[in-house]
Amino acid sequence: MHTTSTLKGRRPHDDAPDTDAAFERLARLPDGFERHDLRDRIVQAWMPMAERIAGRYRGRGEALEDLTQVAALGLVKAVDRYDPARGNAFESYAVPTIAGEIKRHFRDHMWVLHVPRRVQEARNRVRTAIRDLSAANSGRQPTVAEIAAYARLTEEEVHSGLEALDSFAALSLDAELTDGADGYSLADALGETDAGYDLVVDREAVKPALRKLPEREQTILYLRFFRGMTQSGIAEELGVSQMHVSRLISNCCASLRDQVMSDAA
Repeated sequence: MHTTSTLKGRRPHDDAPDTDAAFERLARLPDGFERHDLRDRIVQAWMPMAERIAGRYRGRGEALEDLTQVAALGLVKAVDRYDPARGNAFESYAVPTIAGEIKRHFRDHMWVLHVPRRVQEARNRVRTAIRDLSAANSGRQPTVAEIAAYARLTEEEVHSGLEALDSFAALSLDAELTDGADGYSLADALGETDAGYDLVVDREAVKPALRKLPEREQTILYLRFFRGMTQSGIAEELGVSQMHVSRLISNCCASLRDQVMSDAA
């Protein structure tokens, strides 16, 4: 009869037992009590490593005991799926398997938004009440009053719990909001800054400085920036050269910029 101690010939790490022979024997055993017993002893031998990996995720909002259970589940999966014939060390296969199981737990079970504990508790009671009442009423969705009575909560607490149900996981911006084929997603419903507001602010800021310019310069700037005329078109209308118009626009813009910055300061 093998004992757990026979699986603990230590390797460089304190939590890395020598289980090579046990895994080779496990691969040859048919399903049954002997195989299950050996599998369980291999899992127990490697549990210190699983606990160490779970400890890396301490302080991230989940109890260490829960993380250890998740790590143990990952370890069991690693033992079941490990193939010693491939020649890789079990530790190199088990570590990413266990870490992946813990990360998946955080992704699937942790709150995306921070929710107070009292609201989390209300959410759990509301969820249980909805499940039980729906089953008892042939799938009919219970009312807020029915949930409150069943869960022994106030209707306000029920509303908080219902809102918390939507806070448990974030909705992707690519999530479709309609059942049609128009491809309308959540991102399409989000607003964005209107550049027109900045334009209004800029125009109002420059108005006092514009009024101080000579009439010809005011006309040139109006034709260029408000009417959208080209420099050659402005030159032709005013009977001056295009180079002269270009120089006036450049000087006026520099003067206006200095004046507006000075007023802002």
